[in-house]
Amino acid sequence: MPKKKNKSGFRFKKDLTKKILNLFSENPSKLYNYKQISAKLNIKDLSQRKLINEILYDLEFDEMIEAKGRGQFKGIKSSASSSSIEGQISFTQRGAAYVITDQLEEDVFIHQRNTGQAFNNDIVTVQLKTHGGKLEGEVVSIVERAKHEFVGTIEVSSSAVFVRPDDSKMPVDFFIERGHLKGAKNGEKVIVKFLTWPQRVKSPFGAVIERLGAPGNIDVEMHSILAEFGFPNKFPNDVTLESERIKEADYKIEAKHRRDFRDVLTFTIDPHDAKDFDDALSYKELKNGNIEVGIHIADVSHYVQPNTQLDLEAYSRGNSVYLVDRVIPMLPEILSNKLCSLRPEETKLTFSAVFELNKEAKVVNEWFGKTIIYSDKRFAYEDAQAIIEGKVKDDHFGDVILTMDKYAKVLRNKRMNTGALEIESQEVRFKLDEQSNPLGIVLKVSKEANKLIEEFMLLANRRVAAFIGKPEPNKLVIPFLYRTHDQPNEEKIADLKIFLDQFGYKIQHAKGKPISFALNKVMEEAKAKDELHIIGPMVIRSMSKAIYETDNIGHYGLAFDYYSHFTSPIRRYADLLVHRVLFEKLNNRTYNGSKELEAQCKHISATEKEASSAERASTKYMQVKFMSDKIGQTFEGKITGVTDFGLFVELNETKCEGLIHVSSLDGIFSLNDKTKRLESYQTKESFYLGQAIQVVVKNTDMFKKQIDLELAE
Repeated sequence: MPKKKNKSGFRFKKDLTKKILNLFSENPSKLYNYKQISAKLNIKDLSQRKLINEILYDLEFDEMIEAKGRGQFKGIKSSASSSSIEGQISFTQRGAAYVITDQLEEDVFIHQRNTGQAFNNDIVTVQLKTHGGKLEGEVVSIVERAKHEFVGTIEVSSSAVFVRPDDSKMPVDFFIERGHLKGAKNGEKVIVKFLTWPQRVKSPFGAVIERLGAPGNIDVEMHSILAEFGFPNKFPNDVTLESERIKEADYKIEAKHRRDFRDVLTFTIDPHDAKDFDDALSYKELKNGNIEVGIHIADVSHYVQPNTQLDLEAYSRGNSVYLVDRVIPMLPEILSNKLCSLRPEETKLTFSAVFELNKEAKVVNEWFGKTIIYSDKRFAYEDAQAIIEGKVKDDHFGDVILTMDKYAKVLRNKRMNTGALEIESQEVRFKLDEQSNPLGIVLKVSKEANKLIEEFMLLANRRVAAFIGKPEPNKLVIPFLYRTHDQPNEEKIADLKIFLDQFGYKIQHAKGKPISFALNKVMEEAKAKDELHIIGPMVIRSMSKAIYETDNIGHYGLAFDYYSHFTSPIRRYADLLVHRVLFEKLNNRTYNGSKELEAQCKHISATEKEASSAERASTKYMQVKFMSDKIGQTFEGKITGVTDFGLFVELNETKCEGLIHVSSLDGIFSLNDKTKRLESYQTKESFYLGQAIQVVVKNTDMFKKQIDLELAE
């Protein structure tokens, strides 16, 4: 796959632009032409040198540099200390911050005293300056607020009222005038709206717009998490009313315009507690010895029309959110659990990808289009797994599931052989009582039944993306929404090598193969040594994040040149967009929303990130709640994080993670940057990643969602 060896032209040009701007920033008084810049950046390729010349004229047009005659250019500002940049500010829990910007290669450090009136994730203007020979910045203005509503706890005193935000990265509390309390009492959780922040005033002004209730109540805490990450816990009235007016399809009429699969054996495999069934599989043996597999996806686009209130709300949410004890659906329940859900023994409308596969699992024919199905049976993953393992016999579906499992394994082996990453991670699930209190913790294990569904969904996703995105002779490639994953950053891989070296692992490159082969081998070794929970997350962190974008660079982790999301439109807005674009192409029409796709990609990538953060926060809260009655108990654990302020330890029995603060250790400890160990020069004692230790639960803090540990005697 030659495309994977280099970044796309878009990415390369973007990175090169950053390097050129950085060169002008570091040398504000010097003049450069494209040849001198090529030499400085050690670029010898003729096409790349020409690209530098193009970039220089683009930057001049954008007034980021100025021309000085004969192809020479100079930075606009006379010195780095007087230049300014724009970017997104990200706070640390200690109050300092970093600004991430496309204008510089490195993030800009902002001291706590120089963060101005910024909130976490705001877009800000920063004045650059040097301090101790290092580049720093000072926030001078707010370009755009990331959000205007925050979750926090009311603190009422005789002199003033404040709201302390739940977000530990919020640098300030909100001052609340008593007329803006909305009846909230001391200690209550609330949603506060930011009003104003006058100059030379320590705290921003806010107003309580919703009372959530008493801290510690699970329902209140889950609503707080949703509000903190911008997800509503109920649908607006107009959306609910609009959804209730939607009528179920007339299947007799629809069958005339769709391919009819109601007589083909069809089933679903989902989690045992699922209600929104996005996908179903059909199976048919052909006379030529091949099989026909249909991947049938809920036809949400039939019911959710563009620019309706229902559609706008789904876009705003971007995706469903899966907290520990509840699902916050993207679509109202009447759609997600009834009209669109592919429930057993019911006729439903679907959008399908149908493949004829030979005995080597090669696609010899494919078809995409609107269909109508009847799901004959619903399996939980555990049911299908029992059939695969031979523990249960099913005369009607048994041979079908076993055959599809065989084909899925062939598809998976093909992916692995072309360089796909095989990353296993432990997913913690909770056993809950009727009030959602955690009773126990179980680990979700992905077995053959899960992988069966996964492989056929991957097949549909990549073939749909290739059908739309692959260039054809004399035809324009239409704008489309891809799920992309960039190749690993070289610096991150270098850091990963240093980390792995401490554990005795080596990244050994195979000649002519991508680094994914070496990383898979490392993780196989780690699994055998029971160190995957240490090594796996570090490998994941060295990877780029998968995002949605219209510029296709392929999916590195899956080793696909073309990939998108087609298979889950009930819970992902991206898939609904893909359905709309695909339907127009199948009917030789132009999709009307092509111009908005890039902005939509950025929005749904952002909502996906916020949903993941909300899900992690709910898991962390439940872990802390689960451990709250275990104070004083001793547990075995392994060190999963080493910082200058302490050690993060995962408990073997409960899989909960807690912190041993450095102040609780005997002696004075400091972090060795080279070995990544916390060391004491007095006792020569040291702590390192993966080390097995015994700890005692010292305290649980529900507000911080933190478990405090100390070393056992």
